[in-house]
Amino acid sequence: MLKVAILDDYQNAAMDAADWGQLSDVDLMVFDKHLGHDEPAIVAALQPFDIIVAMRERTRFPRSVFEALPNLKMLVSVGMRNLAVDAQAARDCGIDVCGTDMLAYPAFEHAWALILSLTKQITVEDQVMKNGGWQHGFGVGLNGKTLGILGLGRLGKKVATVAKAFDMNVIAWSENLTSERAAEAGVGYVDKETLFREADILSVHLLMSPRSKDMVGAAELALMKPSAYLVNSARGPIVNEAALLDALENKLIAGAALDVYDVEPLPVDHKLRKLDNVILTGHTGFVIREFHQLVYQQSVEDIQAWQTGNPLRLLNPTA
Repeated sequence: MLKVAILDDYQNAAMDAADWGQLSDVDLMVFDKHLGHDEPAIVAALQPFDIIVAMRERTRFPRSVFEALPNLKMLVSVGMRNLAVDAQAARDCGIDVCGTDMLAYPAFEHAWALILSLTKQITVEDQVMKNGGWQHGFGVGLNGKTLGILGLGRLGKKVATVAKAFDMNVIAWSENLTSERAAEAGVGYVDKETLFREADILSVHLLMSPRSKDMVGAAELALMKPSAYLVNSARGPIVNEAALLDALENKLIAGAALDVYDVEPLPVDHKLRKLDNVILTGHTGFVIREFHQLVYQQSVEDIQAWQTGNPLRLLNPTA
């Protein structure tokens, strides 16, 4: 019987989201707590398993982990791109890595939920009302304001489309963006300094890479208006955490809304949890019911296909 581990199911959603009963000759175990970042502890917990279903970019699988798991034969990664999994190292160890499809829309919806919560002070007013109060403060209008988009890819373009419905001015920059591509999206193309200087709201939509790490640092935050907000629903390390903490603590910007962090889950004693000018969500931008149903049902399909010798959505085929 194959032993299957389902990792990082924080919400205990996996078993209800898919029909795992379709699998034959398997013994399932769900881990609803993060295994942490200590490799020996991760290896010790996963030693018995033949198959692992890994939620995208939660538990890391470098070469050293694969080499320490001799029983592992297959890893299912949620999504077709997972920076936390060294797929070539898995192949070198004889381990098949298969993926699943993803939903494109939840992340951009969440970006707008963060923008609106931040500018309309939704979380503050909600708590005031529940404490018996009334009209604690006031929000910020979006009409006529400038939304700066750092990374005008698929998600950035969707965010821009909604901004236009609010009659906002939209500008964008990234290292690969051209004025022609920006014009096709109906967005103003500016240089990097202008993006940070003019944005009333700066929304981050870059892919994580060595080039994008710390793309937003102290110099960029210093360019922003004291009334401006930063929203990051992309990846934590794109925004230098120390620089952002300094900007928030010293009110160099009005506030921030974050869904992603350098270390996830965010440590319980982290300084960000104590600030009153930041809205935090726990990397829930992609976590909706429909997402769970898609990725876990396709995980079942991947395992079924692999059992028959015909793996689906193979991310590390043999040469």
